[in-house]
Amino acid sequence: MFNAISCWSNRLRRRLAYGAAAFLTVVMVGAATPQPANAGWLDIILPTIQVFQITNMSDEQEVSLGSQVNQQLLSRSFRLHRDEDLTAYIDEIGQRLIPHSDRPDIPYIFQVVEDEGINAFATMGGYVYITTGLLAAAENESEVAGVLGHEVGHIAEKHALDQMRDVAIAQGVAGAFGLSRNQMVSIAVDVALTLPNSRKDELVADDHGFITMGEAGYDQTGMATLMQKLDSGGSPPAIFSTHPNPAARVARLQEMDDESAIPSATAGADTSAYSARVASLR
Repeated sequence: MFNAISCWSNRLRRRLAYGAAAFLTVVMVGAATPQPANAGWLDIILPTIQVFQITNMSDEQEVSLGSQVNQQLLSRSFRLHRDEDLTAYIDEIGQRLIPHSDRPDIPYIFQVVEDEGINAFATMGGYVYITTGLLAAAENESEVAGVLGHEVGHIAEKHALDQMRDVAIAQGVAGAFGLSRNQMVSIAVDVALTLPNSRKDELVADDHGFITMGEAGYDQTGMATLMQKLDSGGSPPAIFSTHPNPAARVARLQEMDDESAIPSATAGADTSAYSARVASLR
């Protein structure tokens, strides 16, 4: 049965496991080839990297990689919503969560994507994306906080980097000096666009989001109510194409809310206030 104590215990075990894995698997960065004078920041700090070191790159390296991936996504696949007030509002919600996350020491950027589909996802280095369709479907701020907390959980657990490593191994693309910057960006973009997270990763992100939103003061019921609302529609929204079975997920979140919700966490339940902030989408 889920409870706050067991979840914190799981966090500690994961951190210890990551530390052990880092000690056993870190290898030296491959010899760097000479860089041109106009080389990008990522070329300078991360010219090549061995495939097994991907998940152990420094925060600075990961943020720089995430920045380049974000540039590729925005130029090739997504268009950001132009309402600066709405974007600032969503960033405000997201930033309220970060001090309570497992990984508060990197910068996070929350972006609203112009898309009627109902979806949200995250890439490495602190980049979180949420669609206008999901914001329009949400009923209150706590529901949005639950989604953002879930995506922050993926970043905290470095799930995108894990996927990059697995893809690089499967494709056999690492040369004698490791993966080049271009190879890393290409794999990371493909991961963001096409590769779903595992069921285990999604449930871990749910746990993280649930605890994080509660500690930030948000009504934790919002995480389950949004999923329940989306699951009741005629056709499954995009967010469920890469997430666990919605009915089982809703039941699990409701159980978590019943057993371990923080009683004092009640913020974000005002539907009228939220509707006013997202009026441009309705």
